[in-house]
Amino acid sequence: MKPSDQASAQTTAQSGIQLASQSTDWQAFADRFGTIETILDPSQVAKLSKDYYHFSPILAEQLKDKVGNLVVRPKTEAEVLKVAKVCVDSKVPLTVRGAGTGNYGQAIPLAGGVIVDLSAMNAVKWVKPGQACVEAGAKLAAIDRVTRLQGWEIRMFPSTYRTATIGGFIGGGSGGIGSVMYGQLRDRGNLQSVRVVTLEDTPRVLELRGGDVQQVSHAYGTNGIITELEIPLGPVYPWADVIVVFDDFMRAAHFGQALGDADGIIKKLISIHAWPIPSYFAALKDALPEGKAAALLIVSEADLLALGELIKEYEGTLTYQKDAQAASKGAALGEFTWNHTTLHARNVDERWTYLQTVFPYDPDLQLLQHMYEHFGDEVVMHLEYIRVQGNILPAALQLVRYSTAERLNEIIRYHEENGAFIANPHTYILEDGGRKTIDEKQLKFKEKVDPHGLLNPGKMRGWSERHLQRRFS
Repeated sequence: MKPSDQASAQTTAQSGIQLASQSTDWQAFADRFGTIETILDPSQVAKLSKDYYHFSPILAEQLKDKVGNLVVRPKTEAEVLKVAKVCVDSKVPLTVRGAGTGNYGQAIPLAGGVIVDLSAMNAVKWVKPGQACVEAGAKLAAIDRVTRLQGWEIRMFPSTYRTATIGGFIGGGSGGIGSVMYGQLRDRGNLQSVRVVTLEDTPRVLELRGGDVQQVSHAYGTNGIITELEIPLGPVYPWADVIVVFDDFMRAAHFGQALGDADGIIKKLISIHAWPIPSYFAALKDALPEGKAAALLIVSEADLLALGELIKEYEGTLTYQKDAQAASKGAALGEFTWNHTTLHARNVDERWTYLQTVFPYDPDLQLLQHMYEHFGDEVVMHLEYIRVQGNILPAALQLVRYSTAERLNEIIRYHEENGAFIANPHTYILEDGGRKTIDEKQLKFKEKVDPHGLLNPGKMRGWSERHLQRRFS
């Protein structure tokens, strides 16, 4: 970029985001990366600028025209360092991307510039009992194919398991299938170490271990480019897929709670769906009778007898069961749960959107029942049971019949005022989604490793507010 281009780089007073210069010769800029693969084709760049933000009608409008100018696809950490240096020297914004399976626009470049696609850095470097070292672009399913040969597997993963990358999951995710056993990604022990490339004037590689990993975990790629991770693994069980149906939703919900509380039953997934959600699961229609609530479960084959007794106790009906060998073929049950549920519903009716809710621990599920009855068909219950500080409780990804942004915010406020926690999926701002407050440790780390604010600008409110305060003080 010529000095005149740097001088003409646009800024927005409202957000403090420095935009990529409109006058930049991007072909000449791409040449500065040497032999590192670059993509300039506008259609490809646009495709690699997007994720599943359109699940939210609010984000769909806000982010529809946000694209990068150039994609670069490094294959080694040394190449990532070179990319970082080129961007820092020219003060060009840089947004890191995994597979683009997120839902909040985490990896959408608000300021244009360079998109760093890490999908080519996909090696599983080593596997030891209970842990593995992997590159950031490795797909979760591909990691498991390697580790399972030694009897170990990833502890938790999103419903986008087959396509999501480990770096994207750590940078933008929070938990998923397996969280009923192992909790959330933020829980101590669920991430052992990360290597990150900084965007200082002279970029370097930092290795963070233990609690220090939280400086970059779930930070949307605003605090460094994750290149390598050491992750814990869990033992492989012969996992069986099971569907149970119930005459009413609350009986299904109480069954889910009881199964979660049954410490002797090894489980990976407890996913509960009020009707009409099961009607959207076309591949499972033979197991989902009209009007019934459904429980989609993944449990150890060894515990099917105990599970059957619990089903009988709660007057459920077993309609589908596959042992581990059969479950590895055909429709993957996990791909009808978590946010894949939203995807299936929207494939039928795009007016559906969703919430992300955590209900407080209460074995009687009183607040859950209140919300279920209060909103009726406007907010349709979908639960995913998770472990939080040793307790099993329902997280919800409710389907919402969208009407207006004002009504959606009313629904959110009602949940919060009554004691439910909402991780708002209708914002791309880090602190306004799940954190609710500015993480001072993450902010201080960003000031150290990204002093020019080039990493995924516009996503960290703490940085933007501090930047503006200094600018106008």
